[in-house]
Amino acid sequence: MGRALDIAPLRSLVAVADCGGFQRAATSLHLSQAAVSQHVRRLEAATGRPLVERLGRGSRLTADGEKLLLQARRILAIHDETLRDFGAAAERTVVIGSTEHAAAQLLPHLSAALELTLAGHDIRFRIDRGTRLRERLDAGGVDLALLLGPTDDPRATPVGELELVWYASPAWRRPAATRPLPVVAFDQPCALRTRALDTLSAHGIPAVIGAEAIQLAGVQAAVGAGLGVALMATLSQTPEGLVAREDLPSPRPLPLAVWSRHGLADLVTQRVAGALRHLLAVPAPAARDLELAKGA
Repeated sequence: MGRALDIAPLRSLVAVADCGGFQRAATSLHLSQAAVSQHVRRLEAATGRPLVERLGRGSRLTADGEKLLLQARRILAIHDETLRDFGAAAERTVVIGSTEHAAAQLLPHLSAALELTLAGHDIRFRIDRGTRLRERLDAGGVDLALLLGPTDDPRATPVGELELVWYASPAWRRPAATRPLPVVAFDQPCALRTRALDTLSAHGIPAVIGAEAIQLAGVQAAVGAGLGVALMATLSQTPEGLVAREDLPSPRPLPLAVWSRHGLADLVTQRVAGALRHLLAVPAPAARDLELAKGA
């Protein structure tokens, strides 16, 4: 039987090149590192040439590996296009990471929107802190991440802004001007925490961190217990048991961006970004009513 270049090993070779190594390639493909290594060995056996060589603690493609990489991209493009033409495109998994603030209000609607715009893809979500999502993005553990904060990174595609609101317990009373304002915040680093303290400082209001939490539920529980005020992005949906405080200075909104991992198809990023822009342009209650109407 003649030699053959199978599709799965070719995908692994492309992932190794795009992700910068075997471990990151394995994470992006949801395979073990051993499986990716075995795929590359199968390609080396089929071509009779070494395709990857060690470089210090990492690895790089050989000249033959680079040559096969170009052909692999062409083969995979034709393969996937052929399946799409027959309505049998292989289902792919797209892992979208999100911080809790973006998740609670956006993800249910985003999931419904992507069922149409990314048909043929299996969408998975991961909720985590922004710093952890950036690490997973670098390692190939997530394909896209919805992150608050600066959007000047080349991996970031701006999609809009999230309005920020101060919340407190209904029984909470603002301390006298001579005493610092207690603030409930996420652990550092956190864009919301920074924006809260910067906003108060800009208006000459002394502040102190009254409580810290690593999750949104912890922040809301501390605020509900009267430990201070917190700045949150809730898309006009007041958290249960809390009230908005309009007697505190209005903060500037935080930009929201879709960050994409290296090597992800531009079409996937564009469709997710487009869906988010549409959702952010529609008030939250209207978006919810739209989903209810679609399901009626």
